[in-house]
Amino acid sequence: MAATRSLSLTQDDKGMPASSEAFSKPSFSSSDNLICSTCFFTITPLYCILQLFARRLLICTAYCSTYHAMNKLSIQRRSQIIKTLVEGNSIRATYRMTDTAKGTVTRLLVDVGTACARYQDEHLRDLTCRRIQCDEIWSFVYSKQKNVPQDKRDFAGDAWTWVAMDADTKLVPSWLVGLRDAGYAHELMTDLASRLSHHVQLTTDGLKSYLSAVEDAFGSDIDYAQLIKLYGADPTETQRRYSPADCIGTKPNVIQGNPDPAHVSTSYIERQNLTMRMSMRRFTRLTNGFSKKIENLEHAVALHFMWYNFARPHSSLGSLNTPAMAAGVADHVWSAEEIIALTDSN
Repeated sequence: MAATRSLSLTQDDKGMPASSEAFSKPSFSSSDNLICSTCFFTITPLYCILQLFARRLLICTAYCSTYHAMNKLSIQRRSQIIKTLVEGNSIRATYRMTDTAKGTVTRLLVDVGTACARYQDEHLRDLTCRRIQCDEIWSFVYSKQKNVPQDKRDFAGDAWTWVAMDADTKLVPSWLVGLRDAGYAHELMTDLASRLSHHVQLTTDGLKSYLSAVEDAFGSDIDYAQLIKLYGADPTETQRRYSPADCIGTKPNVIQGNPDPAHVSTSYIERQNLTMRMSMRRFTRLTNGFSKKIENLEHAVALHFMWYNFARPHSSLGSLNTPAMAAGVADHVWSAEEIIALTDSN
């Protein structure tokens, strides 16, 4: 091993690192060694660089203070990580399976999730959907609501993901992560209405928040019904914690327009709830894979629906058709590499 001298870091008047008079030469056997393209000095992140601008730049403080673009995982490696995440694995399981740092996996999720949300927001427009089903699925951030510390109540506790789904193409054109109240119901319906090109039939559960939200978003231009579930006696004490009461029937309730009784159903959207719980570890009950930050939950949901809409053929549509293809939004099955490429274009 080469001799090591102390490293002195200083900053100029703009807060940027200045040249260091002394330098530290690390071991050449480290797999993390980098070569500075200016001074050709061997440096390592541990001793000789400072991460700046959201970890996108590295500075060689060993000799020349030259800034370098941070090493990026290959497209194949990033594709492997994304495929692992969308198949229901947690962050920790993903970094163990792909031999990648936990922070790298999380940053990739943030980058790809942001790009997926932006792409779908821009392209899921003027849709010709005719039958929409909506529902909400529960999860939590940091801890369950009853266990949230007082100082974390603004960003922890119950989190509800609102989802709208086309019953024919199985496309999910709109979703929203938030609370289960009238404000978020209104936001979902307003967003959904802006993406549809014509009159639709809408079915939701019996949540009262939908009533005013649907009226404000669609006016009279909609056929809307609620499907009210009828439940039997409460389950036993040992079941109550994890299971709802038995559903013994349903009651359709026409709210507006003239909905077709044969299509007043929430079966497809409830099946989508199962898909979400199986495809995102954050939604799996009785595990420690729940989200610790609401932002990461939003990124994970955006990635899930990008994969579901564009990259995962749906069995009810045929082995080679995705919901986006059935809806006329895409002309082929997307690959993980194409999804990752969205981050580069952004």
